[in-house]
Amino acid sequence: MNGYSAISKILKKEGVEWIACFPNNPLIEAVAKEGIRPIMFRQERGGIMAADGYSRTMMGEKFGVFACQGGPGAENSYGGIAQAFADSVPIMFIPDGIPLYNSDVSPSFISSKNFIDITKWSKSINDSDRIVPLMKRAFHSLKNGRPSPVLLEMHRDHMTQDVNNIEDYKSPNQSKFFPTDDFIDSAVKLLINSKNPIIWSGQGVLYSSATEELKELSSLLSLPVITTMPGKSSFDERNPLSLGSANRTAPKTVWKYLGISDTVFAIGSSLTITNYGITIPNGKKIIHSTNNYEDINKDYDVEIPLLGDSKLVLQKMIECIKSNYKNHISSDEQRETIKEEIKKVKDEWIKEWDNLLNSDMNPINPYRIVNEINKNIDHENTIVTHDAGHPRDQMMPFITATNPGSYIGWGKSTHLGYGIPLMIGAKIAKPEKFCINFMGDGAFGMSGLDIETSQRSGSPITTIVMNNGTMGGYPQNYPQSIEKFQTIKMTGNYAKIAEGMGAKGISVDNPNEIKKAILDARKFNDDGFSVLIDIKTQPELKMSNYSELL
Repeated sequence: MNGYSAISKILKKEGVEWIACFPNNPLIEAVAKEGIRPIMFRQERGGIMAADGYSRTMMGEKFGVFACQGGPGAENSYGGIAQAFADSVPIMFIPDGIPLYNSDVSPSFISSKNFIDITKWSKSINDSDRIVPLMKRAFHSLKNGRPSPVLLEMHRDHMTQDVNNIEDYKSPNQSKFFPTDDFIDSAVKLLINSKNPIIWSGQGVLYSSATEELKELSSLLSLPVITTMPGKSSFDERNPLSLGSANRTAPKTVWKYLGISDTVFAIGSSLTITNYGITIPNGKKIIHSTNNYEDINKDYDVEIPLLGDSKLVLQKMIECIKSNYKNHISSDEQRETIKEEIKKVKDEWIKEWDNLLNSDMNPINPYRIVNEINKNIDHENTIVTHDAGHPRDQMMPFITATNPGSYIGWGKSTHLGYGIPLMIGAKIAKPEKFCINFMGDGAFGMSGLDIETSQRSGSPITTIVMNNGTMGGYPQNYPQSIEKFQTIKMTGNYAKIAEGMGAKGISVDNPNEIKKAILDARKFNDDGFSVLIDIKTQPELKMSNYSELL
């Protein structure tokens, strides 16, 4: 067999059932022969984003795979891989490579070199005998340590040669580790001796299936919990100890309790400072648990490092508390006091936003849409995401994340158009779920044609487009450009576009129609149709930001 057949057989052994692809790569035909379904997207970034959504939803159980042609195909893949790298998402990226005789002739885009800064592991197949060990190393990197994309470039010169060592492939195991008892004990002592400790829960809690352990630790010591953007849904936001997610917009509880905290226990988080999240203020003692040593003392000075798997770390801490610090376990009275304090701040915050969340404005206010989504979905059986920019900032504070994976929060890098293909990948991972994406009209222009991909692939999703005729959030940057040339104005009937692509289009221009549109969309999805809800909205610049409390 040749190299493409060998890689296909290994992908099959690793449980890969489908790959995203565009437009030309011999691996596409090879995987089809192995019974692995190739799904062709409208462009490279869409395919990568779908692989990303699949990986996020599977949380390390399985991985998204993307294949494309070399040269311009690989070049156009850069943005999608960069986003996945920023958000720590494991994807296998397998681009075709240019012929080696052309490698020193300009232009020559060698993926294994050009993607090295946004992949965890980046190699090139330079000998057919190396395919098996390189594939093993690629899957080892996917399964272990901090999740990130890996890249294996296939040069055709070697891929067409015979591969005779396929039987040597053995699937690499996932290794999990935890800190010593001394470190665990030190962390527990710091928490119980702190005046206002809080938990900062990241995506690692989701990937290690540690939600129940996080809940137990929070309850034992009455620790309020903030989640990161990608960690949203790692802690049920209906829990009275939930503060919400630390997007740059967040519930008032996040700002207040982060401000008054003296100790922050970060679990399953890289603790990366980003313009799109909330920076932990100076003066806090930080306990940092991560599976990647490079994250520790990277952006913050860490008091106690806990290197290890989130689930194992939490289990060890719970065990330590129950064995050695029983007297410090919160009483029911102590627990209720903290819960009541949190509720008071939450109620105060919601009251401040009630006029927008229940607005009858026309054109429709975006917060009314967010509120209608929150009220009219079955949270346990729905996966929700947002697009970049204002949709993220308006949605994340107010949508209630419940069980793990019910909300996919992203945005350390902010690529417009991510939401549609992300939801396609999520739908492939969990076909029984109602998958809904909230985006602006500017973002739709980046990936809107993949509505057809969702329809063609049998992965029906719902997309809500805020059709406000402009690029939201930018007017203050271009006053003269807008006045003279309408620089950021845009128009379109997106419901009709969806209809033209074989999906269902629903137009909404009255706030009282939103509920019905969401319920109808769920029915259409169940019948196999993707849906686009085109809602006439007005720009809204007010955001849930209380940075003065930090």
